[in-house]
Amino acid sequence: MKLVQLILLLFFIPACAQVGINTNSPTASLDVNGNVRIRTVNETPHPEIAKDSILVIGRDGTVQKIKATEIIDKALPSVVKGTFGASSSISLSLLSGNATLPFNNEVFDTNNEFNTSTYTFTAKNEGIYSIAVQIKTNGSIGVATNFGVAILHNGSIAVQNSFANVGILGINATPPVRDASTLLQLNAGDTIRFQILGSIALGTVNILGDASSSQFSIHQIR
Repeated sequence: MKLVQLILLLFFIPACAQVGINTNSPTASLDVNGNVRIRTVNETPHPEIAKDSILVIGRDGTVQKIKATEIIDKALPSVVKGTFGASSSISLSLLSGNATLPFNNEVFDTNNEFNTSTYTFTAKNEGIYSIAVQIKTNGSIGVATNFGVAILHNGSIAVQNSFANVGILGINATPPVRDASTLLQLNAGDTIRFQILGSIALGTVNILGDASSSQFSIHQIR
């Protein structure tokens, strides 16, 4: 007997009666022991009725339950902004080459994708992302043939902004700001990190820690 016929049957039997499908001991007016398949479902124009959980049609055509909050989180694009946790200068050694920028403070992170301990963003969803980073050094940085910043995709440099630090009569004549931005196609599980690039001759460099000077942002645009 079709499911629709059984539902209609409930209107013609006593209120205390119960109907079971694949069970001899129903515990509700209609007790289905197994999957339910609904061929046609009307869409509601009132999405606000979704509370704790909603019913969806799975890939196999059966009715399944999912938390409403999980659907909302899935639909929301990734939006992350991070800074250093302290407004004082951040000292980074370049004696062994490039160094990871230790952004350890989230201004916001809608999908909880940035790890403030490993300084790594891990994408939960496939899509196109707009990524930007900026750092600013104090005025004491030395002369060097190379100093800059880079965005790393899965450990490899995707884009960088690096140029020489020039001094004139002992005065640093190069702007203290380095920034880089790009669009990247990310798959779920892909990672993004940020690095400071520089010559080992620079030794230890000091980066201004306040949010207006040094920060990064990641925004999923589609």
